[in-house]
Amino acid sequence: MARVARKFVIRGDVQGVGYRFFAQRAAARHQVFGYVRNCPDGTVEAVAEGSATNVEEFKKALATGPQWASVQQVEELSLEHTGQYSSFRIE
Repeated sequence: MARVARKFVIRGDVQGVGYRFFAQRAAARHQVFGYVRNCPDGTVEAVAEGSATNVEEFKKALATGPQWASVQQVEELSLEHTGQYSSFRIE
């Protein structure tokens, strides 16, 4: 099974609405590893490693977000899979 790594930058009303906790639960559900964090510019950044299918399903969850979020855009960048993550954490 091919392993992939992606960086997602989520834009919209995504800070102060439980987005990082939502992303952490979605990562557990889709069995991806990495991290999520708030950025100073108001976006949220997530890095995810896992199977191509699981990372794609995680991306779909990020595009939906929690109830109080308003996701406008999810930018996706391909990264090299390193296997450096053994969990998904909030930074």
